This record gives sequence, structure tokens and C-alpha cells, in this order.
Amino acid sequence: MNASQETTALLQSAREVLDENWKDGFTVPAQNQYPYQWSWDSAFIAAGYARYDRERAQRELRSLFNGQWADGRVPHIVFHNATPDASYFPGPDFWRTERNTFAPLSPSTSGIVQPPNHATAVLHIVRCAEEDGKQETLGFAGELFPKLRAWHDWLYRERDPKGEGVAYIIHPWESGQDNSPLWDPVLARMDVPPARISGFRRRDTLAVVPEERPLDSDYDRYIFLVDFFRRRGYDERKIFGDGCPFLVQDVMFNTLLCRAEQDMAELARLLGEDPAPFEARARRTADAVNRKLWDGDRGYYADFDLATGKPIPMPALAGFSPLFARIPGGDRAETMLRRLLTPSFGLGAEQKGYPASSYDREAPEYSPKRYWRGPAWIQMNWLLMHGLRAYGRNDQAERLRRAIMELPAKGGFREYFNPETGEGHGAHRFSWTAALLIDVLHERI
Repeated sequence: MNASQETTALLQSAREVLDENWKDGFTVPAQNQYPYQWSWDSAFIAAGYARYDRERAQRELRSLFNGQWADGRVPHIVFHNATPDASYFPGPDFWRTERNTFAPLSPSTSGIVQPPNHATAVLHIVRCAEEDGKQETLGFAGELFPKLRAWHDWLYRERDPKGEGVAYIIHPWESGQDNSPLWDPVLARMDVPPARISGFRRRDTLAVVPEERPLDSDYDRYIFLVDFFRRRGYDERKIFGDGCPFLVQDVMFNTLLCRAEQDMAELARLLGEDPAPFEARARRTADAVNRKLWDGDRGYYADFDLATGKPIPMPALAGFSPLFARIPGGDRAETMLRRLLTPSFGLGAEQKGYPASSYDREAPEYSPKRYWRGPAWIQMNWLLMHGLRAYGRNDQAERLRRAIMELPAKGGFREYFNPETGEGHGAHRFSWTAALLIDVLHERI
């Protein structure tokens, strides 16, 4: 089989994964492990659909925004047609979002959020449309534009109470990097009363071996936080005011918010709206990320723990994500690249294995196969690839693009991959792995 035939076969296999996971209006991340609709997953998945099925890309995001709350927030899970499911906890009965009057009665949702990459996905759909579909995609963009604006307004209003320009998150799940070592210092401080969270049974380890999943002690804290929120009716003012033990200004979350505001400005231009408010917010967020989250000693951006008033200097790949929103200036970008080219993240051409590990390979917390503690993730490579291209670092971007193609070919369409061997781990037949592979393959077709 020649290279062209291999590419065609891989593309077909990726589409088959998405077809299997399509549920008449939305795409589950993986059949057994994640049987509902996840927020930032859907944006990445829509980016893949945009390359070959514009209607499905649009339905994906429409379906997600059907679960948007009346206050503007977009929940991290939408439980379409929810039934008791042995493969996922916590389900809608545990979240009890009906305690908040802004929550939709149907479909049921979770009560927290995920990174706001949805405007970026909408603009991608518009840009991928052929000439005969431009007007139709602009109509779709116009339909979602006020929903996206309400979503961003909610983040700046409710998650940036001091008007700094950067939003905080209240749960590791909101970061998208659920089990990252980033959260170890924060979770270690939490005193979790056993009686408060007794009686639940983890289900994530039924589809994936426990060695690849978070520890029980970490999961206890995840559930304790959900209980903290539901006891306060998902009222953001009460959660913040009552001393939520997890309040973190996260680098990647704010990077994607900044990029989303930049993309809202571009959508506004295409739709005949005023781009200035979105441009202003994007600049304010970029300035705040540069001012507050840059760690010059370590050469990357670091999360900030609002509870202690101190940075969280853990060497995660997410600390380099501001490249995706063109936040760092040229000198900082060069400093970041030098760090990326060390053995820590595997991006150097002479280094063995596959880029880029989600956590510093030389750090004591690193694990090549445990969830978010070191494995390579396709969506992280995709974000960093686009970021490096923006700074003219095409050789390194190409190395990441090749990894996006090679990892699924070697390890299957898995949730994440061992960066040393390419072996697949986590959930099988994973949607954003397939979708973003489709996106990069179509760049060369």
C-alpha cells in the first residue's frame, strides 16, 4: 500500500469512528466511556466534520447549545435522552441542576463548564465551506452568534469578579485536563469528610483499566466539589463567596477564551456586526495572561491559585497553549520554543518517541499512560501545531502534524497515547482523535 492509499484508508477509518459515535444530532466522545455530549469535545469534533459533512458539523454545535442555560453558560455535559447508564458517573440524577432556575429542564445537563472553544469551531466551519455553501454557513454562524456572545458574557461576568480579564475555573473537569498534576497542590489541601461523599460508585474504571485513570482519592475530591456546587444551587456568587476550595485561573482555559474572542471579532465582521467589543476583550485577556500567568524563570505560562494567591508552577504542556491565541510576544515565544525542544516534551527532531507529552517527561509526577499525567493527546498537538504555525515555526508544527497522523495509525483511535511508544490508552474509538485527524489530512488533499 503506497502513501496515498494509506492516507485514504486512514481517512475512511476515522470517518467510520465518527459514524459509529453519531447519535442523530450529536457525537459521543466514546461509546462505553462517555455516552453523552461533552462541550469542548463537540467543538473539536465539529472541526473534523467541517471538512466533509457541513450539515453534521452544524447539527453538532446546535445540539450542544440546546443545553445552554438561560444565564448563558454552556454546560460541560448535555445528557440527551439520558437513561441510567452503567458506564458513566456522575449522571444527571447526581448533578441536580434543577436547583438553579437558569438550568434547562430538558435536556438535563451538568452544572459546570469546559473550555470555550466553540466560536473557534464555528469560524472553522465557515472557512471550510465551499463557495456554494458560504451563505448557508454564514446563516448558521448568525444563528449561533448571540448564543456564543451570551456564553462569553457569562464567563467574564461570573468567573472574573475583579475584572482582571482572566476567568477562573472551579473544578479540574472544567479545564479539560481532568487528572493533570497541575491540580495536585490544590486537591491535596482539600479536607473531604467521608460521610459527605459516601455511597457513590466509580464507573469510569469499567471501560478503562484503573492504572490509566485517576486515583480514588482524586475522584473523591472531584465528587466533593460537585456536591459543594449543588448544595449552593450552582449559584456562582455563593460558590465563590463560600470559600470554594478550587479557584484557579487556568492558562489553557483563558487561552481558548482569548482565541474565541478573536474569532468572535472575525465572525462579527463576516456578519456585519461590530467587532470592536470582542477585539477589546481579547486584548484585555491576552494582556492579563501575559501580566499574571507568565513564568519567566521556567519559560512557560503557569496557572494561578486564587485560594493561596500564588502561581502553580507545574510543567504541563498547557503552559505553552497561549501560542494558539498569539498571546506571547516574539521573545517569549522563542523562550517557550527552547523549552519545548528539550527532552521534557519531546518536540525536538532528534528525540525519540512522539510529541508532545502532556506533562514534563523529566518531572517526578510524569506517567506515560495515566490520564493527563504525561500521555500525548491529539487535541493538544492540534492546538500547539496551529500555535507554532502562527509564529512561523513550521518545522516543529509539521512534526506535530505527523504525530497526529502517526499515533492513530499505530495505536488506534484511542483517547490518548504513550508518547514514548505510541501505544494507545484510555477510551477506544475516540471521536476527537478521529475528527482532528480528518482535519489535518484534509489540509493536504
